[in-house]
Amino acid sequence: MDWLILCFISFCTGMLILYFLVVPVHRINGALLSASFSFCALVIFTVARMANWIAAAVLILPTLAVGYSLAAWIELSRREKRNLSPITRRKGDPGKGHRAVIYFTHGEPEFYDPQCWINQFREFDEQRIRFIPFLARPFFLFNLRRRYLLVGRSDHRGMHTRMLKTLVQSWRSDGDLSTRFYLSFLEIAPRPDEMVIRAINEGANEIILLEVFLTQSNHTAEGENLVKAINLEELGIGLRFTRPLWDSTTLQRSFVEKALEENPGESLENVGVLLVGHGQPEEWDVEFATETQQETGFRIGILEKLEKEGFLRENIGMAWMEFREPKPAGRVEEMLRRGVEKVLIFSTAISADGLHSQYDVPMLAAKSRIDAGKRLINLGGWNDHPLVIQALKERLQEVL
Repeated sequence: MDWLILCFISFCTGMLILYFLVVPVHRINGALLSASFSFCALVIFTVARMANWIAAAVLILPTLAVGYSLAAWIELSRREKRNLSPITRRKGDPGKGHRAVIYFTHGEPEFYDPQCWINQFREFDEQRIRFIPFLARPFFLFNLRRRYLLVGRSDHRGMHTRMLKTLVQSWRSDGDLSTRFYLSFLEIAPRPDEMVIRAINEGANEIILLEVFLTQSNHTAEGENLVKAINLEELGIGLRFTRPLWDSTTLQRSFVEKALEENPGESLENVGVLLVGHGQPEEWDVEFATETQQETGFRIGILEKLEKEGFLRENIGMAWMEFREPKPAGRVEEMLRRGVEKVLIFSTAISADGLHSQYDVPMLAAKSRIDAGKRLINLGGWNDHPLVIQALKERLQEVL
């Protein structure tokens, strides 16, 4: 009987450890207390009731692993429930004649929510992309939660809300008062198909999906497929897609303007600029062969414009955040060895500041050996710079 009790406590301890690693922030204390209590009970029971501690350990380890593995399978198999609103507009309904712009971009929860990454894990597995082993993924989520706690919250959604508001104001100032705008995200609600249905029900006769992405990728394809699945042709509603912004010279100039704003009236000879791309798995290059090329080409365009403004070519570098080399720290050290006093760091593929630009990229750059007096200045992603808004307007105007 004692051996069965020991197995049960060990099994429960494994499950509780897993739940502690992945639970939302508001449940951390309770999960930690439960896991600690179970672990202490396991130790006390083993010491008090088990005569052979070695045999007990041999039994504890596999049953604890089974509990952890089962809980991991339960948590990482969770699927997001989506209930799309019905289309209430009848076939042949002429609508109200206006245009709807669905602003579509990446999504990131303001606060820690593992579901986005659970979805990403599933996508990697389906595409056979090598990633973190299954049983190590709860530790990835644990680290994700830690990053949220360190930065406080992600500014991603709030920034995109501001960007859309500014875009609408600029669009209205040009005299178009009828076009309606809707905010949507790939990974979090509301999704683009949700907003398309809402626009249809509100009488839109034309839908434009404004793709606020840098490159053509599996992400843009996923959003387009969600919208195409609604089959707008049956309702007589036109559908257009804007292009990603990798070749937008206006967007490239926004980074140059921000770099110049950081050095008003100063000599640029001792200023370095690091352009950090996101990077994609090599497996994705098979399906979207232009993605890496587009991301690289975008940064080369920024580099050339920075050089024309007086930044030294040898003090402008490119790096990758993940999946590819080189990483930021090495590039920073190269600049510092050439006498650069400060390095401006941009997350060039990040449309609005989030965990990548608020934490990941700065931390990767900070791994470099920095002498006293040298500075690393994180200038983040695109955000709501006026030239970014202008670049979005230009993409819209291309399809009108």
